[in-house]
Amino acid sequence: MVNPLEIINLSKAYDAKEAVKNISFKLRQNEIIGILGPNGCGKTTTIGMILGLLKPTKGKILINGIEIESQRVDLLNKLNFISPYIELPKKLTVKQNLEVYGRLYDVKKLKLQIDYLCEKLRLYEFINKITGELSSGQKNRVSLAKSIINDPTVLLLDEPTASLDPETGDFVRSFLEEYQREKKTSILLASHNMSEVERLCSSVLMMNKGAIIDQGTPSELIKKHGRKNMEEVFLKLTRETI
Repeated sequence: MVNPLEIINLSKAYDAKEAVKNISFKLRQNEIIGILGPNGCGKTTTIGMILGLLKPTKGKILINGIEIESQRVDLLNKLNFISPYIELPKKLTVKQNLEVYGRLYDVKKLKLQIDYLCEKLRLYEFINKITGELSSGQKNRVSLAKSIINDPTVLLLDEPTASLDPETGDFVRSFLEEYQREKKTSILLASHNMSEVERLCSSVLMMNKGAIIDQGTPSELIKKHGRKNMEEVFLKLTRETI
């Protein structure tokens, strides 16, 4: 079976500095892989290359077995993402934002899709409000709606629950679990929330200084490194490679 996402010997260099160093991994259908590491380890650069925002120095990115460079526009329509560092247009209403992105992704039956997202993500109460006036939790739910408006084959999540209160964070994680079961979406999750990683991810890639330094299921990594949880594993591996 062809994997929704495959990364082969991927590297990104800026002058003499390598931000990502020859990494390879596969994301299978209906799988959530966590990509973890300290700030500056290469996570966001990797996601940027997958999204086509950054050009790799070398290596390949395959979507459904097809190299992204060969059919960029068609393949990027199968992806979407969420990041707390990228905001939606603030002066548009929530509904207008979803309509704009739905048209950009050429979503069929857009009204039905927006209704579905509003129901699942509880957006109806502020659907006609200006996006810039929403609370951080509300903005997060709108960004999440935008990230799945095209029912992506591969969903890239960069810190999807950053700065959220515990209740909203739990709501987002529960939604992602339900959505993945329903749509069989493949998800790449970059997060600093280790309990979130243990809850959602079937496999984990540990990165530092641009390289993958270890990988396995959360339980395998916890056992391998003799720790109690993924937070302790994260600290051990990060400190060993400083």
